[in-house]
Amino acid sequence: MKLWQKWCVAGTFLSLLVGCQSHPTSKGQQYKDGRLNQDLQQVNQLNVQGRPINTQDFNQQVVEIKKASPRLFQNNNDTYHAIENWLVAGGDPATLANFNLTAFQMEGADNYGNVQFTGYYTPVIEARYKPQGEFRHPLYGMPPKGKNRLPSRAAIYNGALSKNLILAYSNSAVDNFMMEVQGSGYVDFGDGSPLNFFGYAGKNGHAYKSIGKVLVDRGEVPLDKMSLQAIHDWTNSHSEQEVRQLLEENTSFVFFKPQSFVPVRGASAVPLIAKASVASDKTLIPPGTALLAEVPVLDNTGKFTGRYEMRMMVALDVGGAIKGHHFDIYHGTGHEAGKMAGFYNHYGRVWVLKKSQTLFGTSSNRFN
Repeated sequence: MKLWQKWCVAGTFLSLLVGCQSHPTSKGQQYKDGRLNQDLQQVNQLNVQGRPINTQDFNQQVVEIKKASPRLFQNNNDTYHAIENWLVAGGDPATLANFNLTAFQMEGADNYGNVQFTGYYTPVIEARYKPQGEFRHPLYGMPPKGKNRLPSRAAIYNGALSKNLILAYSNSAVDNFMMEVQGSGYVDFGDGSPLNFFGYAGKNGHAYKSIGKVLVDRGEVPLDKMSLQAIHDWTNSHSEQEVRQLLEENTSFVFFKPQSFVPVRGASAVPLIAKASVASDKTLIPPGTALLAEVPVLDNTGKFTGRYEMRMMVALDVGGAIKGHHFDIYHGTGHEAGKMAGFYNHYGRVWVLKKSQTLFGTSSNRFN
């Protein structure tokens, strides 16, 4: 199974963990510049301050597209080239027309341009090939297909699967669970060897249940405080048995397939550059689409600072929970990336950029 198929399971990280959304006013400014009446509405001037801060990362993402998917690159090359010239000249949003670039503002979740941002990342977990000390939490390969339904998470925790299916033992059942939510991750065996990529191999077919929502429904974590860090804080302050009972609320279980170290790729089979790539609803924003995004800036505790930063990004991934005016920003690899990805459930504005003379679409303003 290809790496990008992790998204059949993972979708939006926080959305699947929490299963809830917040109103724009609590997760970013609610814009009132004027009501938009189309999914993508052409605008002559962008009412924004600032310029893209990630020119180098965006250019690198375009290079990765060119190397990994020549067809996708060719389909969007005119736009990419125009954006490159615009960025070299300073990237002032007021000068887009000077570079034959047309901007289409996304209508957003409320018809005032508020677009939802969540985040995802690639975890790195510590593991060993054999159980030793704290390394006693199995990561499993996919069982052979049979007539009988595969066991639930609780049954798997109780040893329902053959030990021959165990790929490695980590030091944290919670880390294993989080890697399942993401659908893939890197494993560090602590022996100096390169990281191993554990890709998505399948799942047990049982229903998914958000543990974040469970904690909110129990009243143990307030809805407005829910984040990946809040879940970790809860698990760190409760007994192993209580943590296991929480994880077992989600009967779904994901299996993995080890691979040599490989770059993280999205649904377009293109290596992803952190904060220069997003997952989108491809029926609205097709792969390869260039986006100018005004992204809310969060502090190290996940609080909205009241500031925004402009970023150039490309839609290169998809997700089961990514629908409509919603983007999942890829944050990169490791703990810090996961921490910030887990905080994001905020709102900003997004403009689709297209080279003017190469623009084409349908009456509904969806691009092909």
